[in-house]
Amino acid sequence: MFNPVKNTKVYEQVIYQIKDMINKGVLKKGDKLPSERDMVESLQVSRTSIREALRSLEIIGLIESKQGEGNFIRSSFENSLIEPLSIMFMLQDSNPGEILELRKIIEKETAGLAAERITEEELKELELLMGKFKELVEGEQMVSVDREFHYKIAQASKNFLILSIFNAISSLMESFIKDARKNILIKEENKEILYKQHENIYKALLNKNPQQAMKAMIEHLDFTNEYMTR
Repeated sequence: MFNPVKNTKVYEQVIYQIKDMINKGVLKKGDKLPSERDMVESLQVSRTSIREALRSLEIIGLIESKQGEGNFIRSSFENSLIEPLSIMFMLQDSNPGEILELRKIIEKETAGLAAERITEEELKELELLMGKFKELVEGEQMVSVDREFHYKIAQASKNFLILSIFNAISSLMESFIKDARKNILIKEENKEILYKQHENIYKALLNKNPQQAMKAMIEHLDFTNEYMTR
């Protein structure tokens, strides 16, 4: 019934207390942590334990160290999943197809939420990106606009966790499916197909139609994923 009781390492107790202070609202985004000396005195632990705790919190993206200023709770967590997810991907010996599967699941539902929550200003931003995409000829620039188009939709979902996961997936794609987007654009006719697919997504968002937005997103991702897995 019971599991053996294990001693918790000192630095893990320090991490727990910092997390507890965040949970209770004592520490908030952007707040500066007490100095190492103050933490040593307050917690009555060694400086080594404090540094281990801070290093661990920095690795997982909870805090950031600013040279000459001290340690701070991060102000933005949009990119905090990128590094740990990349390491997990490599250690698990995963394959690029898994990234695309995750992307498809996330972006389908993201499009549906965005259709319900997108603002007029965000729609205008997407419209401008559509115009850029149509005018551009160079593949690298089109890839950049495509990436921004999908990012704006993730933002429009108004869900921070979705945006964080989206950023992590995008980073994995850049790292492990290199030049995949550019390969799609080698064929001239694909540029028109991609523009039409983006237009269908945009129109569904404009009409605030979640089902149509998800359908258009899936059609687009099925098309692009076919090239990325070749």
